[in-house]
Amino acid sequence: MLLSNLVGQRVKQTPNTAQIKSHILMLRAGYIKQISSGIYTLLSPAKKSVNKIENIIREEMDKIGGQEMLFPVVMPRELWDESGRYSSIGDEMVRFKDRNSHDMVLGMTHEEAAVNVVKNNILSYDQLPVMVYQIQTKFRDEARPRAGLIRVREFTMKDAYSFHITKEDLEQFYYKMYEVYERIFRRIGMKNFVSVESDSGMMGGNVSHEFMLLTPAGEDTIVLCDKCSYRANREVANAVVESYDDNEEKIKLVNTPNKKTIEEVCAFLNKTPKQSCKAVCYAIKGDENKSVVAFIRGDLEVNETKLCKEIQKEVVANDLTDNKSLVAGFIGPYQLNVDKNTILVFDKSLKGLKNVVCGGNKTDYHYTGISFERDLNVQYCDIANVEEGMVCPVCGKGHLYFNRGIEIGNIFQLGTKYTQSMNMKVHSNNGEDIYPIMGCYGIGVGRALASVLEENSDENGLIFPMSITPWHVYLCPLRYQDKVIQKATDKIYNKLTNANIDVILDDREVSPGNKFAESELMGMPIRIVVSSRSLANGEVEVTLRASGEKIMVKTNEVVSMVKNIIKQEMAKLN
Repeated sequence: MLLSNLVGQRVKQTPNTAQIKSHILMLRAGYIKQISSGIYTLLSPAKKSVNKIENIIREEMDKIGGQEMLFPVVMPRELWDESGRYSSIGDEMVRFKDRNSHDMVLGMTHEEAAVNVVKNNILSYDQLPVMVYQIQTKFRDEARPRAGLIRVREFTMKDAYSFHITKEDLEQFYYKMYEVYERIFRRIGMKNFVSVESDSGMMGGNVSHEFMLLTPAGEDTIVLCDKCSYRANREVANAVVESYDDNEEKIKLVNTPNKKTIEEVCAFLNKTPKQSCKAVCYAIKGDENKSVVAFIRGDLEVNETKLCKEIQKEVVANDLTDNKSLVAGFIGPYQLNVDKNTILVFDKSLKGLKNVVCGGNKTDYHYTGISFERDLNVQYCDIANVEEGMVCPVCGKGHLYFNRGIEIGNIFQLGTKYTQSMNMKVHSNNGEDIYPIMGCYGIGVGRALASVLEENSDENGLIFPMSITPWHVYLCPLRYQDKVIQKATDKIYNKLTNANIDVILDDREVSPGNKFAESELMGMPIRIVVSSRSLANGEVEVTLRASGEKIMVKTNEVVSMVKNIIKQEMAKLN
């Protein structure tokens, strides 16, 4: 490939729209071009790199018996009505009518399509387990696209779906896929990644893990223990909530004029937030007439992901304007009378608390002396956000700390959520019809590329791992128009190409400084400089992008040297 023919410009300026390193450098290096919010064109270098990532994924999927398919991007409403997700998924799914006024959707995920094809072809237990996968374009109308290819609306994804007769078989395959994901991420050049417990979200299922690249640019908060291997997304993380012991006192209704916030009330009554119970109010999304009141210890915050999972409904903020049974700012669990449209939820941090302050359900009044076990008969659940410094729920010794991460892949144990709703059955070995148990496994290909480059870059530009680099070699002749230089360069180019080594040749008549800067910006692992000075000694200069190491190599040994470098770097990744 000649650089002079390559579509895409390399620029020095940082684009105003760019937010993180990978986004900035991919735009500057001419790898991507934004078309609309969250929608990008991948130019040739990025596409070549994505092709290599996809091939690595295919190799690993095929090794464990995966069958590659290609599901449709556009699907009819009826398929999604079967699963119930046509109405349960919000605005992020694009719905439209075709020319026959038939309701259609753009695929943002393909559980329905996978079940549809398998249930019409798999009829008996002895045909299972089976895993199908695809690498396909999807569209999700993301509300807040950001960070280049990290959070987009149109994206390419590998998604795989497995079908099993028993839960034990699913679990065995699930952890096999877990190991495969670790291999994939290592092979494409990621280093600092971990797996964490996660929320399954719209996918459903009870067991799920996310693979996270740990980086300050990440948008997810990862909770880790400083003593053991506990790791979880903050959306689902839990902790040991350290309580305090207090004496039980009589309940009193105390006047607290104009004191609504926890801080105001506790200061007025000479209490700490740990000695209080606060109420956080929500409405059910899509049915704002229904309220949710979440009670939690005053020093903690409600985790809305946990809350939604507990009540199996999405929630939105609620100012209580239309709710006559709740007194905003003074809501408490004691002697609270609510109608059937109000759901009450109690966090486990309240269990066993004594002598607690809470709302008096009357303007300007709070109760003191509330003891939950004595005065209330309620069920508890975990709806609290964990905070740094809390005790680890696994080892009970370590303390939790936070890190930032980019989600690079996810795996779910879906159970029978889709096979049951879409009536997919197979004959079991005892003659009964049963619903197969499913697993789901995803990797965003563009996000994987951006994440690798977020981790592999410096102040001068990108640093591609050997396995996914667009070109292995940046061939950089100085004064290419000189006949001697050109002849030597073309000879090296042809030898490398014939050896199946990807080479981009910078044939432009620009300054050496310009060529060196752009070679570092583009991030090819190996740069070969051909100059009249080096040729005088029958040599060329080989520079390794990652380390900056420079090696003088005889021209007749260049191919073997490059092959050896590639072999060594690939061995490290594999």
